[in-house]
Amino acid sequence: MTATRILVVDDEPQIHRFLRPALIASGHEVECVEDGTSAIRKAATWGPDLILLDLGLPDMDGKEVVRSIREWSKTPIVVLSARDQESEKIAALDLGADDYVNKPFGVGELLARLRAALRHAAQRDGEEPVVATGGLVVDTIRRIVTRDGERVHLTPKEYDLLHVLARNVGKVVTQKMLTSAIWGGSLTADPQYLRVLVSQLRQKIDLPPPASSLVETETGVGYRLREQDTP
Repeated sequence: MTATRILVVDDEPQIHRFLRPALIASGHEVECVEDGTSAIRKAATWGPDLILLDLGLPDMDGKEVVRSIREWSKTPIVVLSARDQESEKIAALDLGADDYVNKPFGVGELLARLRAALRHAAQRDGEEPVVATGGLVVDTIRRIVTRDGERVHLTPKEYDLLHVLARNVGKVVTQKMLTSAIWGGSLTADPQYLRVLVSQLRQKIDLPPPASSLVETETGVGYRLREQDTP
């Protein structure tokens, strides 16, 4: 089996020293660059399967790297970001980044996010007609939702929300992207509408407490349908 190619873009040498051996130990082939120009060039010539991208680069904004690569490539991009750069993360996701990981981060969380991004990329060419996670099954062809085998009755807007999250299972979807998909251009971007809709959806698809919600909140950014094995 060919090793997955990971391109790490970060200007901090300690990040390279930390990530390279961890990724290699997990079976990946790794290349590291320190600036946006080199990242775009390497993405074009080396053909990575996934790009880990820091937003704070010395020669250009990391969002410009996302914008440039998205003009010609669907390679999954996972953003590495400091916790206080919430607006930057949202902008990067809206430009086409697939996910983000906060700095500092643990290797376990990072590898899980990379696996999810790679799975999502593998499915991108043909949308999965049925998405299953944690006992929840979404049949996107028949618009039928079940929870542990029982039919779940959703309003049209609740289904639209779940459909978008299910198409991106394991991946954060920004509030802007969700609002646009559900209401189009007819709704002023008031996050309260979305919060109410998410709350209604959770009441219908989640198990009773203390079970954790299948729809996770990424504070200030958006929401994610948690990816887990179906019992």
